[in-house]
Amino acid sequence: MNDTVKGRAKHPWDKRGKGETRYDDIVIGSGMGGMTCAALLATLGRKVLVLEQHYVPGGFTHTFHRPGYTWDVGVHAIGEVTHHSLTGRLLSTLSRGELEWASLGSVYDTFLFPGDFHIDFPDSPHAFRDNLAAAFPSDTRAIDGYLDRVKDVAAAMKSYYLARTLPAGPGAVVEAVLARRARKVLDERTSDALAKLTPNPRLRTVLASQWGYYGSIPKRSSFAMQALVTKHFMHGGYYPVGGSARIAETLLRTVANAGGWTRISSPVDQILLERGRAVGVRLESGEEIRAERVISAAGVASTVTRLLPAEVGARRWVGDVARLEPGPAHVCLYLGFKGDIRKAGATAANQWFYHTWSTEGDAAAWDVSAPENLDDAPVLYVSFPSLKDPEHVPGPEERHTGEVVTFVPWESFASWQGSRWKKRGADYEAFKAAIKEKLLNQLLAHRPDLGPMIDHVELSTPLSTDHFTRPMAGSIYGLEPTPERFRCRWLRPKSPIPGLWFAGSEVVSVGVIGAMMGGVLAALACEPIRGARLVAGLRKR
Repeated sequence: MNDTVKGRAKHPWDKRGKGETRYDDIVIGSGMGGMTCAALLATLGRKVLVLEQHYVPGGFTHTFHRPGYTWDVGVHAIGEVTHHSLTGRLLSTLSRGELEWASLGSVYDTFLFPGDFHIDFPDSPHAFRDNLAAAFPSDTRAIDGYLDRVKDVAAAMKSYYLARTLPAGPGAVVEAVLARRARKVLDERTSDALAKLTPNPRLRTVLASQWGYYGSIPKRSSFAMQALVTKHFMHGGYYPVGGSARIAETLLRTVANAGGWTRISSPVDQILLERGRAVGVRLESGEEIRAERVISAAGVASTVTRLLPAEVGARRWVGDVARLEPGPAHVCLYLGFKGDIRKAGATAANQWFYHTWSTEGDAAAWDVSAPENLDDAPVLYVSFPSLKDPEHVPGPEERHTGEVVTFVPWESFASWQGSRWKKRGADYEAFKAAIKEKLLNQLLAHRPDLGPMIDHVELSTPLSTDHFTRPMAGSIYGLEPTPERFRCRWLRPKSPIPGLWFAGSEVVSVGVIGAMMGGVLAALACEPIRGARLVAGLRKR
C-alpha cells in the first residue's frame, strides 16, 4: 500500500517499534470488530495497542493490489451506514467523519434463477415489497407476513444485545427474562419459519436468496440471522468512498490519535495468564507485551483453540465453543478488465447467478473434489468494486475490477494446509487452474461480452483465507450462525477468564456490521458507563 492516499496522512500503522511500551488495552486482530473496539476505547480515552499478524491491517476489509488494479477481499455491500442509523452515526464518530459511503444505486442486489427468472432488491422497503409482489402476485399475504416478522425480529434483538454485554451468569438470567422473544427466533431455523409463511418453494428460495451474506443455508441457519440481513439492506447497500481500505485508515487513525498503535506483522502466539488472569500476550517472535486488558478479535473459536495455554483447553466452556461448526469456506476469482464493462452487463449492484432453485446442502457448497470434471457452481456472487467507488479513476485504458465468489468445502483444500503460500506444489496449482477456468467460463456464459476485456485473472482459495486471516477451517464468516451457535452462552464480550474479552462477529452476528457491533459490545462491556453515555448521545441525534 502507498504511504499516502490522495494527500492524506501516512497510514497509522507500522511493523517497527515506536518507543511506547505501556498500553491500557491490547486488541488482537485488526478486522472490523477489533478496529471498532479499539477506536471506541480510544475515543473513551484509552491507549490501545492493536496487533495484526498480516502485513496489512483490516481483516476482511483490507485490499490488495496488482499492477493497475485493486480489489477488496470482503466488502461488497454494507447497509445501515448512513446517519439515519445508529451504526452509521457511530462509524462516523469513530472515524471523525472521514469515512464516507457511496450508494450502490436504486438496486443493490440483482438475482437470476433458472428459467430466466429475474428479480431486483431495491433500496426502499416499499419498492422491495412491490418487487416481491410483482414476482409472486398470489403470495402477497405471505410477503407481508414475512416483512412483519422481519420488523419483529429487529425489535426483539435489542434486548438480546444488551444481555450479551453481561458475563455469562447474569447475562443468561437477563436473556431468560428480557430477551425471550429474541431467544425464540434465534432457536428457529429459517426453513421452518418460511415454511409457516408460504407453501411456495420458489418464494421461500427468493426470500432466503441472500443467505450467502451470512453463509448458512435455510435448513441450518437461525431465522434471526436471515431477518437481520433483510432488515440490514432495507434502505440499500453502500460501499466506502475510496475503497474498503479506507475503513482501516480512518478507524486506526483514531487509535493512533489517542496515543495507541496498530502493529502489523506481529502474530500472537499465546495469551499470557498469571493467577488465572489475562495479563498480556506473547508474540511468535517471543516478545511479551502486557496491558490491563486483552481483547481478542481473532474469533472466539480461534482464540480458545489456538491462543490460550494448554491447561485451559480442558475447561467446559472452552469445549462448548470448540464444538461449534465454522461457516463455509470460499473461492474468489479476481478479474481485471480493460474497457467499458457497463456495456457488457457489469453494474455497481451485486449480481447473483443461481444455477438451481434448491437450497439444500448439496446446493450450498460447490463440489470441487473432481477438478477434471467440474459441474457448474450452484451460485455465483459477482461484484464489480471499481463501479462502486466514486473515486475510482479508470484512466484511458478504462481499467476496472470484478470478483466472482462461491462457497466450497474446506475439506477439499485441507490436505495442503501448512504448505507455504505461493509454494504449495504443482498438484495444487493444477487444482486451482481447473477451478479458475470453470468459474471464468461459467461467468462468461452469463456475461459473454466481458470476455474480450479481461486483462488479469487470479484465484484465491480457502488456503489464502487461512494464511492471511487465520479463521477456523478457512471460514469467511467465523462460526456458522445456526441456533446451536446462538445457544452458546460463552459467545459474549466478557470471557470466563478475568482480564480477557472477546470482540468481533462471533460475539453477535456475521458480516461487516455484525463484526462492528461485536466490537462495540466489547468496548461497552469494558467501559460500560462512559460507553453508554457516548451511545446515548448518538441515539438523540
